[in-house]
Amino acid sequence: MPDTSASPAGKARSGSPIPIRDVPRLPVFALGMSLGLFLAITFSVCVAFDLLFPGMAMYQSWLRLLPGFTWLTWPSFFLGLVESFAYGWYVALVFGPLYNLFAARSGGAGRS
Repeated sequence: MPDTSASPAGKARSGSPIPIRDVPRLPVFALGMSLGLFLAITFSVCVAFDLLFPGMAMYQSWLRLLPGFTWLTWPSFFLGLVESFAYGWYVALVFGPLYNLFAARSGGAGRS
């Protein structure tokens, strides 16, 4: 009987197999909710800061960044909350899929 272990076709593999890792994906829904709530909470904290310290208020920035926002009425405050939340979702809807695309192409996040 011929010895097939010495031939290339019958040769046993040696060494450790390289583990194949799944590419981590960024969940867009979780990113959108977390960024939206982060920006809405930050907007609320900034409005409270502006009310407590009017000399250091930054409401002029909100007037430029949030369309339709005026200082300060309840409808305007809620409009600012909604717009801040929407900006968070905008970032998530653009950044999340782009990250997932480039992470899949590079073979995994965190590698250079």
